[in-house]
Amino acid sequence: MCSGATIFPEGLTLGSTWNMDLIRDIYTTAAREARAVGIHSLFTLVVEPNRDPRLGRNQEGYSEDPYLCSRIARSIVQGAQGSDISRSDNVIAGLCHYPGQSQPVSGLERGAMEISERTLREVFLPPWEAGIRESGALGVMATYPDINSLPTHNSKYILTDILRGELEFKGLVLSEGGGVQTNIYNGLTDSEKMAGAMAANAGMDVSISFGQGYLDEMIENVNEGRVSMAVIDRSVERVLKIKFNLGLFDDPFINPEKAVAVSHTKENQDLALKAAREGIVLLRNEGKLLPLKKNIRSIAVIGPNADDERNQLGDYTPNTLLHDIMTITEGIRDKLPASAKVNYVRGCSVIGNEGLEIDRAVKTARNASIAVVVLGENTWNGDTNPATDGEGFDAATLELTGHQQELIEKVYATGTPTVVVLINGRPLAIPWIREHIPAIIEAWTPGERGGTAVADILFGDYNPEGKLSITIPRHAEKLPVYYNYKPSKSYWLKEGWGNSYSDIDPLPLFEFGFGMSYTTFEYSDLKITPQNTGLHGTITVSAEIRNSGERAGTEIVQLYIRDRISSVVTPVKQLKGFSKVKIEPGERKTVTFSLTDKELQLLDENLVWKVEPGDFDVMIGASSEDIRLKGSFSLQ
Repeated sequence: MCSGATIFPEGLTLGSTWNMDLIRDIYTTAAREARAVGIHSLFTLVVEPNRDPRLGRNQEGYSEDPYLCSRIARSIVQGAQGSDISRSDNVIAGLCHYPGQSQPVSGLERGAMEISERTLREVFLPPWEAGIRESGALGVMATYPDINSLPTHNSKYILTDILRGELEFKGLVLSEGGGVQTNIYNGLTDSEKMAGAMAANAGMDVSISFGQGYLDEMIENVNEGRVSMAVIDRSVERVLKIKFNLGLFDDPFINPEKAVAVSHTKENQDLALKAAREGIVLLRNEGKLLPLKKNIRSIAVIGPNADDERNQLGDYTPNTLLHDIMTITEGIRDKLPASAKVNYVRGCSVIGNEGLEIDRAVKTARNASIAVVVLGENTWNGDTNPATDGEGFDAATLELTGHQQELIEKVYATGTPTVVVLINGRPLAIPWIREHIPAIIEAWTPGERGGTAVADILFGDYNPEGKLSITIPRHAEKLPVYYNYKPSKSYWLKEGWGNSYSDIDPLPLFEFGFGMSYTTFEYSDLKITPQNTGLHGTITVSAEIRNSGERAGTEIVQLYIRDRISSVVTPVKQLKGFSKVKIEPGERKTVTFSLTDKELQLLDENLVWKVEPGDFDVMIGASSEDIRLKGSFSLQ
């Protein structure tokens, strides 16, 4: 939002790093830069799981998985808020959007969430428990949707009973922008005055919009008895307590020299580059087309996102950028000697017919040794850019927009070896590209140093290590597509009648946890101890990982479990651990996981968390589908 600050990669890029220390460091840095210029809270921390990829705001979230989102939420709060918010480098960690908005009817961001109490507690609340009760986050932004026919901005159950009671929240509840008005357009009242009273009584402290419901009309609500002074005092006390704890009454001013010194430093830029590198996912590398050789004679860099600064940065990017952004075209040029020809052609726009030059792009590709085609989405940034992604820009289809599909098909038809790079905030359905293009790189929204990071991957200066934190579907009509589905889906598609969809392959294009490397890894020596224990014992799981390739690489080892027989239906597999380990060629390393009550509990028929006796399957793999080792243990 603030020109001059370091622009890190956004949500799904960070989620695809699976690196909790890195995420903590990013938000430590963001907090330091923010506090230096007088910002005392960060409310762009979207910890809810992305359960429907059609939402434009998914680019702000990190993963589809509650466990991974919980780990990320904990790291964010540790980084941004720390243990002492009076320190001059810390800010309030404002987690969004409580308790969730990413599983709405029809895939509309602000649409109703018709979910069960079980889904609320199994899928959506775990990241809030990790961020609030376990880590002490002091900020929450209430979500837009009504949940089970009651707008969150009028739900005492959501904003007080669960948040303040169960999660033991001690901070401030902010509205979404215009959130008070959800009580109006959902038909609970026809006046902003009444809407404001509803929100205040439900537990909302601060409206971030200048609506009358929280201004003069709130005074009328108090005078007329709709809102008690105790409710007003409650929220005022919360606001003042936060300001006292921040130390603002003792030292309310910033130090301009410090602000300049800590903002957008070389160290911070390098951290942004590190995050982009680790979050890029290599999706395909047929025939080992990548990495490219640097003695290449000529390269065609084509596509609407090949030289677009804004679309690398995510939504809410300021209209005026005060520092250079490294685009992919620039990153490629920096990698190659002056003798190499780097010819850039936009080819088409992300959406519409503006700048259509497909014939020129085809000619450029035909005369090149390699074609790198950069496709994807337009991110909303508040100007006239025709957005296809970002807050409020949901999608009915996940396919490429505009003339992008035509562009890539015609470039591929030239016979020039082709690489596709995707710059996008949500998963894109790209079945034709998956089938035809030999090398595919998913870069998401990689931030200000994204061009360098992509070039590092293309030319092998960095071995790709990112793994998908969200499933990439084959088509929007096959949603939901998250990996941790219930057994009935697996049974009827694979085992029962054996019928899949009559018109499409039911498998995703790329599964949760998938990501390739320029080296290979072998898994062996699974150990589970003890294999039999009491209900509240700790299970230790270990495995040996060997780098069987010829270059150093980093593997993200994933642990999944399944409760074989349970009192309620549980998913076919659930992520319950992961370890990111760097291994030299020929080297072996042991990874170890611990499974405790927290990982093994289920929500029983009475919606009580408990550990049940029985047998559990353990699956260790390179993705949710690429399971390399299997074992089991029993709780008695």
